[in-house]
Amino acid sequence: MVDAADPAALSRWWADVLGWVVVSDGDDDEYEIRPAPDRMPGLLFVAVPEKKTLKNRLHLDFRPTDQEAEVQKFLSAGAVHADVGQGDATWVTLADPEGNEFCVLRSRAS
Repeated sequence: MVDAADPAALSRWWADVLGWVVVSDGDDDEYEIRPAPDRMPGLLFVAVPEKKTLKNRLHLDFRPTDQEAEVQKFLSAGAVHADVGQGDATWVTLADPEGNEFCVLRSRAS
């Protein structure tokens, strides 16, 4: 579950950037996205009144085949670089439109 100030907007943002679909749209302010309507797992976005503070309770890491292209895809969609004290790391830390941090890792060697 992902807490959100605007679960409709944040679920659409993640669905768009991941190429997923929104499968529930607003029952009790909850929005679910999945890779396809009949594929699990999914992510559930729920409205909460408080803003994000400190560290995420859930932190997503993505390991694409092309790290640079994946970072550019997220940035083009509205993500921003985030400094969480990672220093000189092999991954790139970004934040979604509500400030939730996630990382784009280097691809594993074949």
